[in-house]
Amino acid sequence: MSSAEQNYRGRRTLSHLDWLESESIHILREVAGQCANPALLFSGGKDSICLLRLAEKAFRPGKFPFPLLHIDTGHNYREVTDFRDSRAAELGERLIVRNVEDSMAKGTVVLKTVGESRNKYQSITLLEAIAEFGFDCCIGGARRDEEKARAKERIFSFRDDFGQWNPKDQRPEVWDIYNARVHKGENIRAFPISNWTELDVWQYIQREQLALPSIYFAHTRPVIRKGGLLQPVTALTPAQAGDVVEEMMVRYRTVGDITCTAPVESNATSLAMIIEETATATVTERGATRLDDQTSEASMEQRKKEGYF
Repeated sequence: MSSAEQNYRGRRTLSHLDWLESESIHILREVAGQCANPALLFSGGKDSICLLRLAEKAFRPGKFPFPLLHIDTGHNYREVTDFRDSRAAELGERLIVRNVEDSMAKGTVVLKTVGESRNKYQSITLLEAIAEFGFDCCIGGARRDEEKARAKERIFSFRDDFGQWNPKDQRPEVWDIYNARVHKGENIRAFPISNWTELDVWQYIQREQLALPSIYFAHTRPVIRKGGLLQPVTALTPAQAGDVVEEMMVRYRTVGDITCTAPVESNATSLAMIIEETATATVTERGATRLDDQTSEASMEQRKKEGYF
């Protein structure tokens, strides 16, 4: 056997996670190479936690070529925002936080009622942050398996000078060739883990031994059953007359604004148990947990057209 054959046979076989990781690192480096002033959207959620690890592998030992950006509704789970702050500090990376409450103070966001969810208004605050800092690309952790509208999106998703997304006006990505060229005021949203599934994310977190907010693991929490989902009982979402409050073991498959993010019943207290649950799930994470996605089949697509992540 020749030395070339020996070297070939000695190569490590790449797993599907290795291939996904390689693609994502390539995308991150394409953003850094093509964009003048990008930002990485980091909420402290599981998908953006994976993005941080991928950015470490893409750019360490140097600093990230972009800051971290979070658009906070002011109604996010404290466990997640605390993790966001500590993880950014641990990495020594710049974290920019802009709040929907700031937009409310300026009058660019006006709630219809005091108790209305602020989640959809993140679009306005994000567009204001993009204008404030002159970002030409925002890197996000959206995945195609999450929701129908996200399945339509390119990895480099073009947004016009109003911050709007037109699913019929997207650039081809033949042979994984990406085009981030934009005119002033236009923007690209890049999604390095677009081809990942929820199961891939959990398996990657396990492989890389990534820390997570405790809310992702099963814990006891007061909830109410409403519309086929579990609504957490909090100061923002209190029980109403006639509601039956139950103490249940639950965990969160995805995290966001308290007013629209529901937990799922679960006994999964470890990553191995979460992976087993995810592998047998028959409903997508957003379908099982996002109260705001239940109102209209096109709600996500409409919000994206208005500038949503």
